[in-house]
Amino acid sequence: MSKKLVAYFSASGVTAKLAETLSEAIGADLYAIEPEIPYTKADLNWMNKKSRSSIEMNDPASRPAIAGKRGNMGDYDTIFVGFPIWWYVAPTIINTFLESYDLTGKTIIPFATSGGSGMGKTNEKLQPSCPGAKLMEGKVWKKNAKEADLAVWAEELLK
Repeated sequence: MSKKLVAYFSASGVTAKLAETLSEAIGADLYAIEPEIPYTKADLNWMNKKSRSSIEMNDPASRPAIAGKRGNMGDYDTIFVGFPIWWYVAPTIINTFLESYDLTGKTIIPFATSGGSGMGKTNEKLQPSCPGAKLMEGKVWKKNAKEADLAVWAEELLK
């Protein structure tokens, strides 16, 4: 039996709720990807070109520091990685997370929340951050996704 982890970054709590529901639905461990310097409301103002999130997302090499590391990453075969969609892709802190571990042989499954956009170029931007891993096609979920729907989705992917 494979061991699963749901790792997520949540700026406003929406993705955290979805990650908790997914974790319960599939019997996976849960891990919050926390930025070393927490984002403020001003940092997340995407309409301000000088906001922290705008600067990070406009620099493909940006790798915001993470507060800690998951100590037993080697124990997991499948890692669901959750995040809000920013500028049609995953926030660059997700690249930081993925690049912090040797993911060789692991299956990475992105999932996201969004105010209206799809996954965009998420996989294209995440692929270089997880060499040796199998990066599955991700899916955007509404914040009120049902546990049963998440379980069916995960089960289909892991067949």
